[in-house]
Amino acid sequence: MKLIDGYQVLGLLGRGGMSRVYKVRQDVGPVRALKLFAPRPELEALAGREALFSRFVDEAHNLAGLKHPNLVRVLAVHEADPAYYLMEHFCLGLADIIGEGPRLEDPSRALGLDQVIDYGRQSLSALQALHGAGLVHGDLKPANLMLGDGGVVRLGDLGLSHHRGESLGGPRNLVLGSPAYAAPEQESDPLNAGPQADIYSMGVSLFRLLTGVLPEAGGPAASALAPLADVAWDEFLGQAMAPDPANRFATAGRMAQALEALAQQWAQRREAVCAAWPELNAAPKHEAEANRPRGRGRLVKLSGARQALGLDGLMRPRVWAPRQLREAGPRVAQDLNTGLYWQRGCSPQPLTWEQAPAYARALNLRRLGGRADWRLPTAPELISLLGPPQGPDGFCGHPLLDPLAQRLWSADWATPRAAWYVSLDGGYVGRADRDCFFMARAVAG
Repeated sequence: MKLIDGYQVLGLLGRGGMSRVYKVRQDVGPVRALKLFAPRPELEALAGREALFSRFVDEAHNLAGLKHPNLVRVLAVHEADPAYYLMEHFCLGLADIIGEGPRLEDPSRALGLDQVIDYGRQSLSALQALHGAGLVHGDLKPANLMLGDGGVVRLGDLGLSHHRGESLGGPRNLVLGSPAYAAPEQESDPLNAGPQADIYSMGVSLFRLLTGVLPEAGGPAASALAPLADVAWDEFLGQAMAPDPANRFATAGRMAQALEALAQQWAQRREAVCAAWPELNAAPKHEAEANRPRGRGRLVKLSGARQALGLDGLMRPRVWAPRQLREAGPRVAQDLNTGLYWQRGCSPQPLTWEQAPAYARALNLRRLGGRADWRLPTAPELISLLGPPQGPDGFCGHPLLDPLAQRLWSADWATPRAAWYVSLDGGYVGRADRDCFFMARAVAG
């Protein structure tokens, strides 16, 4: 068993130039993220261990000194050997939500307007707090925007952060941020980039969330790639990503105000769009038994998951199943296409994968809907509830299902430590550690 200063190491979460981030637990306490000072030899030879250690400690104290609901919370800082700081642990980031992989040029999952607005609001709120404290993040991107319980976004990883107007020192090619998201001045003068660099990175991140691709010079505008975005979104993103920092939003607060204006415009358009959108339930009826998904949980290895679950390269259904949900009693709905009965609500709080089946069994003791065969659904059963995220269920809301239950555990597992979940708002199937906390919705029949 590997230990770091008394913390049991459960796995490696990430590796950077001057640190490694581990998933850890102390005794039977909650899972945490431990960021350990461990510079790469080539970086240490280039910048010097003392300078890197000073930056690492500054990062820890900068983050620890900020208290904001949209910033990752530092729980402890340990400067002696081994040097580390302890943070809250999050199972997912926005990069996971969109399926962004190591090859950033590959397409990712595009999100609906409501999701983009929600994540954008919270991220800009975090930036306002950071800039208000005189700090520049320097590496804002979906991978550094973590997602907590209830869809709360937390901005973290301040490894490249610096005080406004501060020259970072060291070799000029040392601090570049992530090139795909970095502002032009971070390439030409990376050591002196200001808050407008974060504004640029925020614009690139929102473009990615909205369209599923990175913006390209001379490439298509967001409104040409996202079916529900209009030219107002192009103007908003164009100002955020202006090559000249002076032409961008003056502050994160100003950008947040512009986003609110887009949100109000969308609220006015939403009702008309929902009314005009073709009914998903217009699909022809089928015999329920012929469309009943597999009902017993089983091992689904990552290597064969796409074929076994009928998914595309972004882990979304290759074919969206027709749904014909009807009310079947208090707090119960039935899908006429599959014959399955669904709990309309969900667990009162997020659960680990090990806890989720017990919640379903508890419904049997209560005889929800007069039934005693409630269980945790398999991934194929949950997939039968999915609709295209840009379609009506993504923003109009299905009247029979609780909209708060967005990421749901399935009964299928991938490894002894990981299981499959389904994201209703993102329309995809994902894999997460079993000790992550997601909601549970029971199925019967």
